[in-house]
Amino acid sequence: MTGFDTCVVIDWSAGKRSPARPSKDAIWACVARGGTAEAPVYHRNRLDAEAWIAELIRTEQAAGRRALIGFDFPFGYPRGLARRVTGRDDPFALWDWLAARITDDATGANNRFDVAEELNSHFDGPGPFWGKTAKDRWPGVPYRKKGIAYDTVSERRACDVVAKAASSCFQLAFPPTVGSQILMGVPMLSRLRRMSGVAIWPFEGTDAPVVLAEIWPGLIEPAVAEDPDDIRDRAQVRLLARALSRLPPETLSAWLADIPDAAREEAWILGAGHAELLTGYAYPRLRNDCFALPPGVHWTPVADALADLKSRLRPVVDSETVSAAQALGRTLAGPVIAARSHPPRANTAVDGYGFAGGYAAGAHTLPLVTQVAAAGRPTDAAVPKGHAIRILTGAALPDGVETVLLQEEATVKDGALHFEGPVKHRANTRAAGEDVTAGDVILPAGRRLTPGDLGLIAATGVAQVPVYQPLRVAVLSTGDELAEPGQEARDDQIFDANRPMLLAQIAALGCTAVDLGRVADNRDALRAALDDASARADVILTSGGASAGDEDHVSALLSETGSMALWRVAIKPGRPLALAMWNGTPVFGLPGNPVAALVCTLVFAAPALSLMGGAGWSTPRGYDLPAAFEKRKKPGRVEYLRARVREGQVEVFASEGSGRVSGLSWAEGLVELGHGAAHITTGDRVRFIPWAGFTS
Repeated sequence: MTGFDTCVVIDWSAGKRSPARPSKDAIWACVARGGTAEAPVYHRNRLDAEAWIAELIRTEQAAGRRALIGFDFPFGYPRGLARRVTGRDDPFALWDWLAARITDDATGANNRFDVAEELNSHFDGPGPFWGKTAKDRWPGVPYRKKGIAYDTVSERRACDVVAKAASSCFQLAFPPTVGSQILMGVPMLSRLRRMSGVAIWPFEGTDAPVVLAEIWPGLIEPAVAEDPDDIRDRAQVRLLARALSRLPPETLSAWLADIPDAAREEAWILGAGHAELLTGYAYPRLRNDCFALPPGVHWTPVADALADLKSRLRPVVDSETVSAAQALGRTLAGPVIAARSHPPRANTAVDGYGFAGGYAAGAHTLPLVTQVAAAGRPTDAAVPKGHAIRILTGAALPDGVETVLLQEEATVKDGALHFEGPVKHRANTRAAGEDVTAGDVILPAGRRLTPGDLGLIAATGVAQVPVYQPLRVAVLSTGDELAEPGQEARDDQIFDANRPMLLAQIAALGCTAVDLGRVADNRDALRAALDDASARADVILTSGGASAGDEDHVSALLSETGSMALWRVAIKPGRPLALAMWNGTPVFGLPGNPVAALVCTLVFAAPALSLMGGAGWSTPRGYDLPAAFEKRKKPGRVEYLRARVREGQVEVFASEGSGRVSGLSWAEGLVELGHGAAHITTGDRVRFIPWAGFTS
């Protein structure tokens, strides 16, 4: 089964009964269906909230709706705590243990600090739980964290690290009191779990009619920060419930299926590693006034224009899970966690002879055992101390072997190994997990996967990875003056150079290029082309007709939507950049001049497409190299010169004319000259950005 009809988010509280008037630091709940959130519900105490949740579960099942209910507190503790307390690794055993001890009433009075004392009593010395409301009570609970080692159990779970959560599940007082939320929340979950048709993720399957999951509102913090709601908790549940209900079923199913081994005891935060995508669904996809400029803006510095774009855009693509073999060039939608250590066992780095310990200077002789240790052929027998074994590169070290002697430094005679010391202990060996340890985050979300990444993924036993679907970018050329290469062209026409160039550049950026062809200067035809583009693509790039002349039909048509803005950016080459929304799809109106079109694509569209595609905002990677040219530059705008590197120096194309397309073929990248005045002389260092620096 996939997909949920209803998504609910609960913001839990461990405090006393909240006031009658809705307030912060209370229990809030919000129900969302079909991308629309209902008015959040305010609960004054945990007993009322639990009764409301139980009734909601019954109502949803009676209506034949599947429900996903998310809670904002951890469902588990770091590995090892359950066994320390209950003697078992089963998280539900700890849930039941807590449910049997925690008491609560309608006023909010409870015994959580008494139970925390009992939990700490299972440890030698200070237990992991700390923080209390009175220094002179509950002596078994430290007032502050100082002095707690966290050597028996870790302070944070694996998912807390991935989600960059600042809170600890052991902190009972002093905000954030996540530890108290767990103690007062898990007993409620233990009871709800016993209702018919309820499953707990990630400990149980997700095919049940109702699934309870842990989710963290901090994942959508940018959306919450912009919401005008004066009660933050109310805004959090509303935005997060809306985001969950907007997620495509396949995306949510992939998140629910993609759980590391640590989650089976520690639980997991739904959406951990997918904060940007989830935030995008918490917002409207992109507001229709996304690109609106304040009145009075004339020429905007390049840096300001880029900062504006970065703040206004959001990821607009969904995610999916694919086999690692199919993931080359795709962008990770979540972190990749090593399924197994690499190497899984200590092994030898060379061909030679293995034995225990190290040896001092001088001659040594060790009898050889008859077995040979080779890669893929494990040796079960232990090597006795004072003996040696023949061992080949890559072989796991047999029991009793810690050190390997290079075969070139050894002599074998009469069944014995002869060598000269000194030999360092553990020489020529690789420790288990010295490269990667199981459970490590080996690749972060937002990374575009390389062949080397695929090797790392395979080496650590990961078969499938979560990736964003490729961003679909439509490219459209406009103008009566354009002809298709290979066709007859009148003397007053030019061949369309922009579209093949931009389609290739889009592909180099890792996006799926959608060729919309070229459209004449006809508004009905252009309107139809834009309608087609918005249905087939996530972003639209047009070239030509984006200024304010009589035949600039692109800007005229986009203005009809009320979303068009001409960003007058202080850049050369380039003209005003037309930005708009068409049927909810962002449009980048590029200059018709090929050089300006490519420069604006690299400078503005490339980082924007990276962000909308889930990889985050990209910054061009360049190098400071000596100039092989002289140039005087006036202040007031950033200039980009077609350039290449020869003998360690940067040459620039002989002409700065924007119509000289040959310069794009001649060049290997661009020289970027800053906003201020400059006089570049031969030997001065300039910033050179190779073409690849804009795409990786």
